[in-house]
Parts: sequence; C-alpha cells; structure tokens
Amino acid sequence: MSTWLITGCSTGLGRALATAVLERGDTAIVTARDVSQVQDFVDLYPDSAVALALDVTDTDQVTAAVEQGTTAFGGIDVLVNNAGYGYRSAVEEGDDDAVRVLFETHFFGSVRTIKAVLPQMRARRSGTIVNLSSIGARMTPAGSGYYSAVKSAIEGMTGSLRKELEPLGISAMVVEPGGFRTDFSGRSLLQSQTAIDDYADTAGKRRKENDTSHGTQPGDPAKAAKAIITAVDSSETPEMLVLGADAIRTFRSTLEAQLASLEAWRPVGEKTSLDT
Repeated sequence: MSTWLITGCSTGLGRALATAVLERGDTAIVTARDVSQVQDFVDLYPDSAVALALDVTDTDQVTAAVEQGTTAFGGIDVLVNNAGYGYRSAVEEGDDDAVRVLFETHFFGSVRTIKAVLPQMRARRSGTIVNLSSIGARMTPAGSGYYSAVKSAIEGMTGSLRKELEPLGISAMVVEPGGFRTDFSGRSLLQSQTAIDDYADTAGKRRKENDTSHGTQPGDPAKAAKAIITAVDSSETPEMLVLGADAIRTFRSTLEAQLASLEAWRPVGEKTSLDT
C-alpha cells in the first residue's frame, strides 16, 4: 500500500486519479484550493483519505500539506503534481501578470511540492514524483505559447531531476496527455484580455469563443488514471508516459518532422566546428 499526495483533485485527471488510488486500497492526501470540493473523498474513504486545502503558489500551504499528510499516514510515497489550468493567447497578446501566475502555479508550484517531499523520500531511498505536462509541449500550437512554454519547463526540470534521483532509489516521471474529457477546455481554461485582429486566423481560432473542442475530447480520465498507476507501479517507471492515441500520433509526427529538419540542416550545423 502506498500513500499518494495529489494536487488539483477537484476535477479532471486529478479527481480521476484520486478515485482510482483510493478504490484500489491505497491512502491518499487529496488537495484542492477549495477543500470543500474534495471532502467527498473523505466521506467515502474515511480511513484512507485526507482532504487538505492547497494552493501550490503558497509555500506555507505546501509545507503544511506535506506535514499533515505525513502525520496522517506516516510518509508520502508518490507525489503527483497535477494542479494547473490552461492559458491561451498569441505571444504578443499575453498579459504579463497572468503569465507570471501561470508559471507560478505550474512550474514553481511543482518545484515547491517536490522540495517539500524530497527530504523524506531521500531518507527512505524510495518514492516517485509524477509531473503532469501536456502534448502542447510537443506540438506548440498557435495560441498556446505560454502554456507550451511552462509545460516544456516542467519537462526539462523533470528530466534533470530524474537523473539526480535515480541513484537514490527515487523515480521522476512526466505524464504528457492529449485531449481528455475533462473541463480543461471549459472552466479551467483562461485567455488573454486582449485579442489582436492580425492573429485571428492563428491564435484567434483557439480562443474560447471559437473553440468547439470542449466536451468532444477522445480521452477517458478514468483510463488515464489507471495508466498512471501502472507506470508508477512498474519496476521501470518511464521517463515520459504519453497518454491518448491522439497524443501518441502527434508526438510521433512531431519527432519525425524535427528529425527531417535536423537532417536537412545538418550540413550547415556541422560546418560550425573549429576543425571544419
């Protein structure tokens, strides 16, 4: 039996994962900014769930959540950094303050929780850290420059973290989902206040008022949760778990296009060495 600390459990993949973890008999610290939205987990699983208020941008709340969860269950075996939301705008349209909060939530929020749990994981020489990314980090669509950037930052950080932790018996993994049937493209999607006409045919097509994808995503959050659990349980936890047939197709086609570009420009790049 493992103890999981999962951020952002009020809806979506976080809620699905918390449900799956508790259904299989593990213990879970389920969190949300509004703790009332996750109290139902405790009602259903009074002996194995603890519900805590957690805003990952608040260092004191992160520290308190880790301390309270550790007190309740003796330690945290799996940390899942899932809290977050979408943000759309052309790069030029982006609101500076909103972009800073986006990074504060996704990237620095993940770093806060990682730093809070790692001392106990290092002491035990065991544990798993799961950081949620997005296929957007791979495909970098118009209108999602800032969201793609923050998820790319998470992926880069996790790659280094994995190498630092492997000798200590601790795993770190990125989960890169495609489109899942959650409210990510609805309530959880923000966008810039400004819309510049010149971007109407690129970033503008993905603004909320023009996007029809909400409610039509192909992915099943319950199946995604089971896939994450399978990867965490594996003796060879993957560096990256890509979820959804749509995401796998996009990942592959993006890699193929990048490789083709690399080969096309390889002669130019190779001629920059001192001995050429």
